Amino acid sequence: MNRNEPVDDERALERRARRRVGIKMGFLVHLLVFVLVNLGLFAVNAYTGGPRWAVFPLLGWGLGLAIHGIVTLLSLQGEGLRQRMVASEMARLREKG
Repeated sequence: MNRNEPVDDERALERRARRRVGIKMGFLVHLLVFVLVNLGLFAVNAYTGGPRWAVFPLLGWGLGLAIHGIVTLLSLQGEGLRQRMVASEMARLREKG
């Protein structure tokens, strides 16, 4: 058994954890900016009066935020699926020789 295995496993686990935290933080920053900017746009719209134009950026950006959320969820939940697919493919390749 190699002495470095636990250290390498720990490093791999830390890299994986950092990647997952980065994905989550990216979405949370996007969500925070979305809320703050749209609150500001609605405040400006309410102050100036007139037609409710602030709803249009909300809808467009909301769609982008929803897609970002779905991609984030799939990338975090799909990690196990990806590993199972790789293991399955490796088994098939071993069988072929």
